[in-house]
Amino acid sequence: MLMQFFVGAVVSAINIGIHALVTVVAVSIARTAGLRPTERPRLHLMGVMVATAAVLQIAHTLEVLVWAGAYDIVQAAAADSGLLYFAFVNYTTLGYGDITPVREWRLIGPLTAMNGVLLFGWSAAILFEVLRKTLDHLGMTEVSRGK
Repeated sequence: MLMQFFVGAVVSAINIGIHALVTVVAVSIARTAGLRPTERPRLHLMGVMVATAAVLQIAHTLEVLVWAGAYDIVQAAAADSGLLYFAFVNYTTLGYGDITPVREWRLIGPLTAMNGVLLFGWSAAILFEVLRKTLDHLGMTEVSRGK
């Protein structure tokens, strides 16, 4: 059981590092793009938000790939069971249950889910902050509040 927690902690730390790096990049890009003068603020806002969400989605996909790689290394499930699919199902907390880990690694799914929930929450916070900052810069705060 300790090995499961150790592997889960290591993979989670790697993914947190990936997310931190992507956060810096996404915020930097959003700040640069969001601060440009524009004649179409609503379209500009949409572009900034779509770009930020796309970068975050790429980060989540990379993080799932890290989990799938870890599953393969520790042989957490049968190799022919679709480890990438298994990692996605766990990371997103979808939990179909059609693929299950081997008995010795049955905590790996919940550890993956815990990491996914944390990083999805982090992404939501990033998206909200980019939206708030871009709205402030474009002078659209009254528009966004329905005024």
